[in-house]
Amino acid sequence: MRLTLFTLICCCTLNLSAQTKPAIKKFTRADTLRGTLTPERTWWDVQRYELAFEPNFIAKTISGANEIAYKVVKANNGNIKMQIDLQEPLVIDSVLYNGKRKLSFEKKESVWLITVPAQKIAEFNKVKIFYQGKVHQAVRAPWDGGFIFGVDSLKRPYMTVACQGLGASIWYPNKDHQSDEPNKGASLTMTVPDSLVAIGNGRLVSKKVNGNGTATYKYNVVNPISNYCIIPYIGKYVNFNETYKGEKGPLSVNYWVLDYNLNKAKAYMPDQVHKMFKALEHWFGPYPFYEDGYQLIDASHTGMEHQSAVSYGNKYKFGYGGRDASGYGWGLKFDFIIIHESGHEWFGNNLTTNDLADMWVHEGFTNYSETLFVDYHFGETAGNEYNYGIRKGIRNDKPIIPAYNVNAQGSGDMYPKGGNLLHSIRHGLNNDAKFRAILRGLNSRFYHQTVTSAQVENYISTQAKFNYSKVFDQYLRTTQIPTFRFFLEDGKVSYQYQDCVDGFNMPLVLKYGKVLLKLLPTTTLQTLPLKPEQLDLFIPSAIEKMYYMNVKNSKD
Repeated sequence: MRLTLFTLICCCTLNLSAQTKPAIKKFTRADTLRGTLTPERTWWDVQRYELAFEPNFIAKTISGANEIAYKVVKANNGNIKMQIDLQEPLVIDSVLYNGKRKLSFEKKESVWLITVPAQKIAEFNKVKIFYQGKVHQAVRAPWDGGFIFGVDSLKRPYMTVACQGLGASIWYPNKDHQSDEPNKGASLTMTVPDSLVAIGNGRLVSKKVNGNGTATYKYNVVNPISNYCIIPYIGKYVNFNETYKGEKGPLSVNYWVLDYNLNKAKAYMPDQVHKMFKALEHWFGPYPFYEDGYQLIDASHTGMEHQSAVSYGNKYKFGYGGRDASGYGWGLKFDFIIIHESGHEWFGNNLTTNDLADMWVHEGFTNYSETLFVDYHFGETAGNEYNYGIRKGIRNDKPIIPAYNVNAQGSGDMYPKGGNLLHSIRHGLNNDAKFRAILRGLNSRFYHQTVTSAQVENYISTQAKFNYSKVFDQYLRTTQIPTFRFFLEDGKVSYQYQDCVDGFNMPLVLKYGKVLLKLLPTTTLQTLPLKPEQLDLFIPSAIEKMYYMNVKNSKD
């Protein structure tokens, strides 16, 4: 895939050349073990992670333990093992059951299988998994993923992790499947050199200076959280904070920046964060994690949507590192990373997909949050131009939704094509009050839940009172760009859809000023008489700016 602004942003790990046709992925047994809800995964439900670790900056190793509290949801007579994911080169040293009993375990292919005692349904138990070793290091974070042992501009240690797609099991043991978030949150305890500061998700619980050159920091979140969002930040950080008056009440906001960035961060970050909350709470509903607060944290990579601890590396510049994704200038009116990565708090963190294959729900809606931000602050025309402008990043190289149950990730088109799909639906609906209610409804109906694309698609159709199933099929499951063909003759318009799936039926509302026309094209040619003032609505370039499709004025 071409490395555009759209594919080099935050959570995308694709890295294909524009001139190279994507190879057909051959899935392995490891892909299946990682992506499938195996019997060894489905008998237990994660309730909480208590993760503690210590990095060694010199040796590039880590050591620690993760205590997993879980609920038995299917009775296990001891004949089914527990699957734990921990990727090489890290190894498990020992496993402790309910704080007392050591359990045996084995590594089988790409996973670790723990032999557990018999357990009854509805029981609550714990396993504490001790692990250590060399850790997989990211080379081009966040796109390739892994632990990051870096240095800041003054050559001081600067450590973090980016692991979406690759998986949190690249640095700690867990059930590495998006469908099972810890219901009761997680804690992250970090022991680091006492000259550095450690930050985690949520709120600081404690800091202890150990007297041996190290200090231990503990952070806690009370809300469910995706495995890949539990992330440490370690470096020469300083803090400033505020209370933001949000839709749901007072929200604690913390800014953690490298010490030499403090003055410019104070002048820069709050303005963008306030504008982000104004726009996105309006469209999506209240920020989903008031209990855990919101943090914006300097990072050594461009940025990631780590829940309640958003990483920031956009060089304190508007656009994406000073570049405009739209080509219309609107992308230089805001800091792309602050808006986009914070948008994931609603789509990606609040509403999380069960399978990586449905990642468009994270990326398409969050891509569209940029358009909604522009629309809110700069007006409808600006939003339309921004959305149309980013369309140039769509390649249609492969479907947005790939195979399920193998930890597969679809085309990077999930970003701009997903955003253009939503913008097309919005134009066809022609009712922003209803569209806004749908977006807010998704975040309330599926609050703190994992979902499927099908659930999201069905919710939109139900609330809009229109069956968009074929529209979703067209844009998510094929690479075809539909064509709207029309021709004008004797005061009438004849029109139909071509180059599309059977049953494609995207509603079209054409408007200019007070002139409006509603159409429901299908693959069957239809003819409609027009009023004289409606003839000027059929300008292909104008229609294409509202809807992601080819528009052709032709009898052929």
